[in-house]
Amino acid sequence: MGGRMSEPRVSWDKYFIQLAHSVSERSTCKRASVGCVLVRDNRIISTGYVGSIRGLPHCIDVGCEIDPKSGGCVRTVHAEQNALIQACLHGVDTSGATAYTTLSPCYVCLKLLINAGVVGIVYDKQYRIAPRFDVAMRADVSLTKI
Repeated sequence: MGGRMSEPRVSWDKYFIQLAHSVSERSTCKRASVGCVLVRDNRIISTGYVGSIRGLPHCIDVGCEIDPKSGGCVRTVHAEQNALIQACLHGVDTSGATAYTTLSPCYVCLKLLINAGVVGIVYDKQYRIAPRFDVAMRADVSLTKI
């Protein structure tokens, strides 16, 4: 029998963050390779990564389109948004899910996750703008840096 008998199993949080990092490898914007995994009852229900609008060119092919005001790339759809869209397209309920993301969500993504019924957000690294812990707390959504 093989296995790692003497090594402890990786925690669920670490496991799903590692998977989010794997998902991020599909990102098509070089500025931010972000992955998101939506999980309910320790089961993956959806994934998403940073990519362009369906049918439009990707940043890796034509370059980023930078908004001079925000400094962000507007060619892309965020990983959290794509994970929610995939769930929606396939009729998957996101109520009670936890979002595991490689980067803390921007304010728009935070609002979308909350309104989609996500009850927890676990992230690895902080986005250039600090997460809105106040909004998450008022919405009774946990926001945790791993």
